[in-house]
Amino acid sequence: MGDDERGVRLPVAVVTDAACGLPDALRAALEADHGLTVLKLPVTVDGEPLAPGSPAALELALASGRTLATSRPSPGAVEAVYRRLAAAGHPHIVSVHLSAGLSGTVDSARWAAGRVPVPVSVIDSGTAGMALGFAVRDACLMAATGAPPAAVVAAARRAAEQHRVRFYVPSLDTLRRGGRVGGAAAWLGGVLAIKPLLQIDDGVVVPLERVRSAPRAIRRLEALAVADLGTVPAADRDCAVHHFGNLAEADQLAERLTAQTGVRPLVSRLPSVLAAHVGLGVLGVVTGHRDSPSTRPRTDG
Repeated sequence: MGDDERGVRLPVAVVTDAACGLPDALRAALEADHGLTVLKLPVTVDGEPLAPGSPAALELALASGRTLATSRPSPGAVEAVYRRLAAAGHPHIVSVHLSAGLSGTVDSARWAAGRVPVPVSVIDSGTAGMALGFAVRDACLMAATGAPPAAVVAAARRAAEQHRVRFYVPSLDTLRRGGRVGGAAAWLGGVLAIKPLLQIDDGVVVPLERVRSAPRAIRRLEALAVADLGTVPAADRDCAVHHFGNLAEADQLAERLTAQTGVRPLVSRLPSVLAAHVGLGVLGVVTGHRDSPSTRPRTDG
């Protein structure tokens, strides 16, 4: 017998996708304690599906120059997830996804939302990685309070807007092949010694700065994160560091950020669906403002 059959109203269900970048422990906690559902985002290597949770295989594929492709979840797969949550008794679903400027996942979610028996609020986060992950965390925590759907949606939107994603890539080759950073090739001017810093802005990857060496690029990434967090009250600081194929480098960056800001960043491997487009050696930093009741706008009118 479900909770709804015993007269207990289930909370709003929260759905996201594999681009959220949640560290394993946090993802497991949100799934176990808050019923979070994470949609798979397929990755193929030379046309063959990459098994979920196979970062070593993707690292090898990237290192060897194999042909990589990613795709959105099928609308039918998303519909099946929504129907399962509706059948379990959830009165409303909030589905928070990777930027529509980077993926068609939002389109699949919107199609599925029109075919299920409960209301579904589909949110284009306009971002990726742990900026999306923090939005999902806040949505789950809000839903757990029994808040109405509008409050859960507002929590997700606030978090997505309050977190910035910046990253360093050793080379633009993988991004260029995937067409995910069209303006950067001309911006770099073909100067091989230049190391790019990029960011997600308005839902797409755009150039941020040009730096003349990898160490300088990483130091600049660090300085920008420290400056960001310096504007946020210490208790409300959010920070995460992403990596792919360079965990030791990410841990070192996280230690330096901890020493300078007082917040221990979450360290998380970049999701495979994103790593397939940025390549090996990426370092990303997500900074932002943790939602708290004192800063939360009222949603009750």
